[in-house]
Amino acid sequence: MTVTEAEIIKILAEEKNMRKAAERLFLTQPALSQRLQSIEKDWGAQLFIRSQKGLTPTPAGELVVQYASETITRREEVFETIQALNSKVHGTLKIACASIVGQNWLPKVLKDFVTQYPDAKISLMTGWSSEIVKALYEGEAHVGIVRGQADWKGKKMHLFRDMMYLVDKEITEMEDILTSDRPFIQFKSDSDYYQEIQQWWQRHFNSNPRHQIIVDQIETCKQMAVNGIGYAILPSITLNGEEKVNKIPLTNTEKDHGLTRDTWLIGYESSFELRQVEAFVNVVQDHARCLYDYSKGQ
Repeated sequence: MTVTEAEIIKILAEEKNMRKAAERLFLTQPALSQRLQSIEKDWGAQLFIRSQKGLTPTPAGELVVQYASETITRREEVFETIQALNSKVHGTLKIACASIVGQNWLPKVLKDFVTQYPDAKISLMTGWSSEIVKALYEGEAHVGIVRGQADWKGKKMHLFRDMMYLVDKEITEMEDILTSDRPFIQFKSDSDYYQEIQQWWQRHFNSNPRHQIIVDQIETCKQMAVNGIGYAILPSITLNGEEKVNKIPLTNTEKDHGLTRDTWLIGYESSFELRQVEAFVNVVQDHARCLYDYSKGQ
């Protein structure tokens, strides 16, 4: 039984009158009579008895009327469910994120996302920015969050820019580095982060650091500086203000070319069309707008 046939049977049972039923269905009476005959033929039984009092369902007709009502009710339920699917965010959101962002910034973003969209699922992988790009190329993630110079040909959105600080327990001024014997603790990865710090150092000092300690995790770098082992250059995203250390900004003025670090959201255009990705982008942008943008000086 098609939905139209179900509606015909239901309305005939409700009106008990061919003329009134025809008016509700926007049909002529002859057309409605013909449709009813066709339906009764399909069921192999007479469904209504006509009399001066109107239409009366036969025993077979009562069964078909009940079936028609259930069919219409079920259709409405399915329709509402489909509308809910279209209005709600479902599916799995696959994110590949640079470790430093995944540890320090992304958790608050995801907390808001799952609160607003409880029906969505999240798959998260973290790593170096080169690994993030690889995950996108291989289809393992819908979107990626990378740091530094994002070499990406697809859609790319700037999220925020970090200020860089020299962090140390003892050093209070940048010039103290020249006379200090404290080791310079550096985080070395496969990204351009290490190279940018080296270039900044060469622009400001004529000699190499007297002592260096190289680590492969930025959190290790931070903890060693916070615990007084030496000094480090760290992005503001890693500093929450509770560290008992001196923080000297690597300012960007006419005389001093400072050092900053950008964070980008990247992905293919097709991924950004997914409802769960679109919702995630909105939440990400809301959080990014709350951060100080050193590129704009505001």
